[in-house]
Amino acid sequence: MEKQEIRTFGRRHGKKLSARQQSLIDNILPTLYPTTGDILEIGFGAGEHVRDLARNHPDKTIIGAEPFMNGVASLLSAITDEKTNQVLNEYKNIRIWADDVRDFLRKNDSKFSQIWVLHPDPWPKARHVKRRLLSSDFLTLLSKHLATNGEIIIGTDHWEYFDWILMQTKSANLHATIANLDIIQTRYQHKNKAGTDSPKYLIIKN
Repeated sequence: MEKQEIRTFGRRHGKKLSARQQSLIDNILPTLYPTTGDILEIGFGAGEHVRDLARNHPDKTIIGAEPFMNGVASLLSAITDEKTNQVLNEYKNIRIWADDVRDFLRKNDSKFSQIWVLHPDPWPKARHVKRRLLSSDFLTLLSKHLATNGEIIIGTDHWEYFDWILMQTKSANLHATIANLDIIQTRYQHKNKAGTDSPKYLIIKN
């Protein structure tokens, strides 16, 4: 029997969008449809780190993938002018995939120098472990989209999940290094629902 893939379990919609946010979804989001890119962030939340990547790599195309439409709306609000709704110059290198990233990866041959996954849902209850995103199968899929010397960079403040990801990396025959990174803090890092001292980071390579 063919193995059924676990789909995205996060919410697709939250509170009602403002009129401006809905307008951005309807009119600006389609113009930012990604075709190819240099750096990918998966599950960007409100988009703080995506914006930081865009500012620090103006010569690179940054793709943010996020199925939660309120997060997409937050990013769109932050990268556009409040009066004209046009994308600000410093963010013109951002593209947005507003759906499950696996659907994008399977029909796109982009090779990324960096793939970021920051603070994914750890699904801490034992009965929900199968819902975790960073399985060996998913890491294998990501590794196929790494450029030469490319890196998958993962951050989580849930240390049990961190150890689990390490095991998944070994199962996928990938090479992982524990890293100390000084990056912009996102709202999900500030929430720190696991109550740990600080996030842990992994850099994974083929």
